[in-house]
Amino acid sequence: MPELFEAYEDLDDLAERLKAADPGARRVAVIELGNSGDPAAISYLAPLVSDADAGVRQQVALALGEFDGPAAAQVLAELLVDPDEAVSSAAGDSMAELKDPASADILLPLVDNPSSSVRAAALRALKELRRRDALKPALDSLRDGEPAVRVQAIGVIGFLKIEEAVPALTAATADPDTQVRRAAVSSLAFSNLKPATDSVVRALRDRDWVVRETAAETLGAMKNGLQAAAALSAVLSDEFWQVRLKATRTLGRLKVREAITDIAANLTHEQANLRKEAAAALGEIADSAAMPYLERAQNDSDPEVRRNARWAIQQILLKTSR
Repeated sequence: MPELFEAYEDLDDLAERLKAADPGARRVAVIELGNSGDPAAISYLAPLVSDADAGVRQQVALALGEFDGPAAAQVLAELLVDPDEAVSSAAGDSMAELKDPASADILLPLVDNPSSSVRAAALRALKELRRRDALKPALDSLRDGEPAVRVQAIGVIGFLKIEEAVPALTAATADPDTQVRRAAVSSLAFSNLKPATDSVVRALRDRDWVVRETAAETLGAMKNGLQAAAALSAVLSDEFWQVRLKATRTLGRLKVREAITDIAANLTHEQANLRKEAAAALGEIADSAAMPYLERAQNDSDPEVRRNARWAIQQILLKTSR
């Protein structure tokens, strides 16, 4: 069996190269340490958080993305406050790759950092760790003055999937920032509570189309989504075809027969992607009432629409022949 590091130099030899006068040579050594896969490499990389060359520090941040656990998190936390934006950004990206829940012990204090970018990066990383003790800091962060921080806080709450947090998430669906509202709507997909469903349904009338689009998609993932069938049918005439598309997909997934006529109306829309989705949704519903619309769609100018129309007709014929 080959040795784990046979393709790499000895770690001590690589560490010696970290002392090279040429920053380029130090960067290469950092890359090789990251590629080694040996957790012991973290102790060699840690001192380089104070390297004079920002490019070296950035490579350290990137290399640490190959490792997991509190030791890597500690070094990344130091790089996250680096004065060079490229370094701190790389640290934030690598931090988001952490999977060991123990890393949260390093990240949680960063949620109170004076820098909004640090707060946002810490919350972004905490999301994947799913630590229950991250819930309160995340809930508190919903009052943060920076929308980017509030968005990441919602991510933490949504990943924890705790019903007691639903009131805070439903309140966030009325946030003044579009992306915060969008994140809040999406995060409610896990909940079976009526207030959650009601909030997502209200979001179908949001002033911003990207929130309406997210609401239409989210309802397809909610156990109570079928209760919103009428509201979803209503947005099939939304001024933005992207909203119509997500509502169409959800209605098809929920197999809402009552929406057939409204879905079929989009088979003549100028946007081929929407026509294709409408044909597919009618196939999901697989009701003979859609047959006249699908037969006409077989002559559509777009080959994908024609293909989906033929598939949908097949689904209807299979269902009726049983």
